[in-house]
Amino acid sequence: MSIDEGTARRVAKLARIKVEEAALPALAAEFSAILGFIEQLNEVDVDGIEPMTSVTPMRLKRREDVVTDGNQQAAILSNAPDAREGFFAVPKVVE
Repeated sequence: MSIDEGTARRVAKLARIKVEEAALPALAAEFSAILGFIEQLNEVDVDGIEPMTSVTPMRLKRREDVVTDGNQQAAILSNAPDAREGFFAVPKVVE
């Protein structure tokens, strides 16, 4: 798949990135190279291969799923510049 300058311009605009007109051909070429690499990855047969979290076989550490209130309200609110009645106080932004 090839990306033209118009598509590169639109992607830059959507990403809110300022790209000069002179840099658009290079950006389009980079996008095309990335998509070419993705097409190469799509050619790899991965049927029957389990997803991995690491290159070495290991299980992720698990903990019991227990709902708690955290019991840390005072510690958390101690970081707030302004706390009232157990909540963060913020300035009014909408009139």
